[in-house]
Formats: sequence, structure tokens, C-alpha cells
Amino acid sequence: MRPLLHPSIDDIRPEAVLHALSDPVRAAIFAEVASAGCAEKCSAFASVGDRVIPKSSLSQHFKILREAGLIRSERHGVEMRNTSRCGEVDARFPGLVLAILTAYARSAGQDVGAG
Repeated sequence: MRPLLHPSIDDIRPEAVLHALSDPVRAAIFAEVASAGCAEKCSAFASVGDRVIPKSSLSQHFKILREAGLIRSERHGVEMRNTSRCGEVDARFPGLVLAILTAYARSAGQDVGAG
């Protein structure tokens, strides 16, 4: 298996974060991962809201989040477990991720807090 790309915190670009979170499905996935407090399996996101996400699309969403530096993914057997890098990203770009997730939550009528 080829290794997973995880950019160093110094290589994370704000435009990559904005691109990754520009898709409502990815923003919802990331919000769940960020609020989980523990590693989440990719299969836990087979549906987002009332939408069923095909496995190939889900893999692509996680790849974009990972390559933007928003999550860290680790293989555990046949599973991928994902954790948030929100703290690292927030140290580099204070308030950016929280502002984006808050905007999505407000548009959906929810409260949000990224961890």
C-alpha cells in the first residue's frame, strides 16, 4: 500500500483549507471528526444527513481533507481511522476553521464548536 500524504503544518495553505471545506459534505464530515474527540472510521460517514455517500466519493472527500491538512488518517487493518488536526490548523490560521464551520452551522440552524 502506498503511504498517505499528511502535509506538515508549515505546508498547509489557507486556500487548500478553504477548498476542502467549500463542499458541504466535506465540511459536515470534518465537523463530525473534529467534534468526535477520538479516531473515526471512514465507514462512520457512509451517510451525511439524509444522503448516502458512495464509497468512492467518501474516499475522495477524505483524501481532500487529509491533503489540505485538516485530518490525519491511519490504516488499521482494512479500516482507515481519522482524527482532526484542527488544533494545529488553528495555531497556524487562528479562527479560520471555526469561522467556516460556524457559517455552515448557522446556515443549517445549528451550533458548532471545532475541537
